[in-house]
Amino acid sequence: MRRLTGRGPVALLALLGAGVVLVTGLRPWVSGQVEDAVLGGSRVVATGTDVAPGLSALALALAAAAVAVVSAGRVARVVALVLWAGCAVGAGALVVRVLLDPSGVLGPVAAARVGRTGTVPAEAVATVWPWLALLGVLLSLLALVLAVLGRRRWSGPSRRYEPPSGSGDVAGARGERVSSTWDDLSAGRDPTDVGDERGT
Repeated sequence: MRRLTGRGPVALLALLGAGVVLVTGLRPWVSGQVEDAVLGGSRVVATGTDVAPGLSALALALAAAAVAVVSAGRVARVVALVLWAGCAVGAGALVVRVLLDPSGVLGPVAAARVGRTGTVPAEAVATVWPWLALLGVLLSLLALVLAVLGRRRWSGPSRRYEPPSGSGDVAGARGERVSSTWDDLSAGRDPTDVGDERGT
């Protein structure tokens, strides 16, 4: 269990879930017949982005929140966890809505295709793709649970490339004030150059 709550497994599982939601949203989700004076008795197929607008944006936000959770500091991590949960719930609601009422979500899409507002009567069924999208949402939620369980063991982001705290000067070997390596870099001097201007 400890391995599953590490940064790597959590990030991979979350990105996999978000990727599944994103890719399946481009596939046909609903297929059915509509009866309309303009459309006649025609067959209409709608993709996930047609019947669940905003799903792609939520999938991308899921991925971004997961990356933020595994790479940010403690405070930002909590904010990203809340965002992650909200995006997962929103994506799940969009998918479940399609699965529960495929005819209801196809009607407005069919009407929009002929330049009409509202909806037209439709008889439709869901394909396998929204079910796979739901699986992607569940993978993302599982990764979220693992992140919550493991986040206390994760260290914060590395401070290696941040400037030193306090004054820019440090004490030399005899107590004199000399500039730090960070200050040398900021001034355009290479502290590893043995022939730099500080000399011998």
